[in-house]
Amino acid sequence: MKTIFLKCLLFCFVVPLFGDFVDGDENEKLNVLFISADDMNCDLSIYGNQQVKTPNLQRLAEMGVRFDNAYCQQPLCGPSRASLMTGLRPDTLDMHTLKHELREKNPDVVTLGQMFRNQGYFSARAGKIYHYGNPSMIGTDGNDDPQTWDQRYNPVGIDRSQQEKITRYGAGREKDKNLGISMAWWDPDSRDEEHTDGMVASKIVELIKEKKGEPFFLAAGFFNPHCPYVAPKKYFDLYPLESIEMPDLESAKKDLEDVPPMAVMRDKRNWPYYFKDVTVEEARKCKQAYYATISFVDAQVGRLLDALEEADLMEKTIIVFWSDHGYFLGEKGLWYKHKAFERSARMPMIIAAPGLSKNVASQKPVELLDLYPTLADLCGLQAPSALEGSSLRPLLVNPKDPSWDKPAVTQIWHNRKAWGYSLRNERFRYTEWLQGKAGRELYDHAKDPEEIDNLADQAKYEGMVVELSKQLEAYVRLTPEKKPK
Repeated sequence: MKTIFLKCLLFCFVVPLFGDFVDGDENEKLNVLFISADDMNCDLSIYGNQQVKTPNLQRLAEMGVRFDNAYCQQPLCGPSRASLMTGLRPDTLDMHTLKHELREKNPDVVTLGQMFRNQGYFSARAGKIYHYGNPSMIGTDGNDDPQTWDQRYNPVGIDRSQQEKITRYGAGREKDKNLGISMAWWDPDSRDEEHTDGMVASKIVELIKEKKGEPFFLAAGFFNPHCPYVAPKKYFDLYPLESIEMPDLESAKKDLEDVPPMAVMRDKRNWPYYFKDVTVEEARKCKQAYYATISFVDAQVGRLLDALEEADLMEKTIIVFWSDHGYFLGEKGLWYKHKAFERSARMPMIIAAPGLSKNVASQKPVELLDLYPTLADLCGLQAPSALEGSSLRPLLVNPKDPSWDKPAVTQIWHNRKAWGYSLRNERFRYTEWLQGKAGRELYDHAKDPEEIDNLADQAKYEGMVVELSKQLEAYVRLTPEKKPK
């Protein structure tokens, strides 16, 4: 009894003090540095791939919590970013494509940056936060939402202004083809600041210095490692081509034998690598280039962290790093995103907040739409009541918090007749295509992290399929009676 009394006493005195330190008071609002990468998967040193050099993301992870099982709401830039910035699922927003329709369909939505603006913060971005065609929309506002920001910056680097120098493979070899979906690369002898992402970092560094005396929400939107894979040559040199390994294509083909056709309907026509006539060696070069662009982004993250330190703002700033979804680099013979598999739905996410856990990882499944309520919570702001995510504060305090039991749900939308939903809990991934009518998938991540063996049709997992299907049903909105426009 004495022990319980002492624990309660400790909780009563320590927890309120801890909460005050995190939230600050009216005169000491926490800043937010919101850093995004485009199409970045978890092939990073901080997630166990020691080949891919990301020392600055490692530095950030040591300052906060690395989420090892973070998932997007849809592995496609437009709906994923709209969902993240509104805290609402793609079905709620009625957004499933790359169309610029956030305000058209949701005129009264309060976005993340808009919430900060409304409550006394300076809100600005440089680069890509909402969807931009890359590289076609670089230098424009793309599909941006002006109500989110006080200021917006759209730099243009040589990756856009000199894109005729980019080497292209497959169906995109022709010079007039869109580079927004391509297997293409360029490794110029150049300075970081000659590239769009280097300019994005420079602008955010400038704003940190300029706005250090007032509360800010600053978003650095990096375009890399989205194709075309362009970065200064020094980053390519980190990855000798002979060190880049490619999956065996015969084994890759077998991986897809038990997968419902709808799961890879966009990928099988020119399998492998999505484009016709791409060789293994060309794919190897693109994988090298993808890794190079990751290290390029990592260097820009380092510049941002340095700027916060120089401005003496580390203890006053929440830092968030995220990507909009994952990415295939030849696994299962696949390339790109837009799939319900783990490599497409999972992406890196790190949160470093003053007074909260440091240098730890959480294995709990979380979602990108959890970021909105998390930042509102940590900054003591009033968030819209309709948010569909949950604050990650419990996991930032205790990354193993046993009370966190919600799954992560990712959806795929190919067209009105082809869509699916995928649920990820701590052990299993379960996917239904057209509510099971076009197939199901079940993968046991404790035994099969690469999702090679689909267990959905095995008799001994029948009960598990029924249970997970019932859980998933609560998130399924694209029924035959209600389809997206």
